[in-house]
Amino acid sequence: MGAPSYGSPPPGDRNNKAVLISVIVVLSGLLIGGGAYGAYAFLGAPGPAPTLIAQPTTSPSAPPTSAPPSSAPPSAPPSATPSDSPEPSSTPSGSADEPLEHSEFGDWNFSLKGEKYAARKVGGWTYDSCDPVDAEGVMADNNCENAVQLAYTAYGGNLKAVQIILAFPSSGDTKNAAKQLKNTADKNVAWRRSSAHRSYSYGKIYTGAYVKHLVITIVTANSSAKPKAAKFHTALQTDRGVYFFMGRRQTERPVTS
Repeated sequence: MGAPSYGSPPPGDRNNKAVLISVIVVLSGLLIGGGAYGAYAFLGAPGPAPTLIAQPTTSPSAPPTSAPPSSAPPSAPPSATPSDSPEPSSTPSGSADEPLEHSEFGDWNFSLKGEKYAARKVGGWTYDSCDPVDAEGVMADNNCENAVQLAYTAYGGNLKAVQIILAFPSSGDTKNAAKQLKNTADKNVAWRRSSAHRSYSYGKIYTGAYVKHLVITIVTANSSAKPKAAKFHTALQTDRGVYFFMGRRQTERPVTS
């Protein structure tokens, strides 16, 4: 038997190997070496530009009126477990297969590449189904399984955030729901408007599908917090998306001062 040949492979093989090596390098950066930083780079922007929240029509001097059923969830739905106390931990921790619980999310602290944001959790609600936040049936049409709603405050109350997270049986269901909510989340999602400002200088909604979870983040801010609101909003939405992209595993984020 002759000695094996170690000559150069044909050009086509070299090209295929180059592509394969490039793919391996990218995946390694995302899943091993880069950790959450790679996931941030992969996700990029949190999705389409945020949509505006309609300003309440009630005059600030007039007593508040009851919101229509499509605007806000019941104050205490039977399937909800309310809590007005922030969780002691600021680190989310859950399993990809476990139902969502609002206690999975505590105070929010974010630091990446010199950008630092923090918000205190002031309320959390766990729903056994998606009905309490499904104003127009979009979630039901896409087999939504359960949901949580979170309320945050930052900058001394000058910025408030409400975040709704919904679990679906498949990524396809999640994407379909996100498409249906594009530019319509303000009316199709029953979010807790009492946890936002009555009037505001910044008021927008982000909606994004992350594997089997849909994240909806509403942020309102008055004039003093408005300059920080857009970046805060993007960071909160993207950070939550990364959490689900990574399979609900909290990983060490690179911090750059």
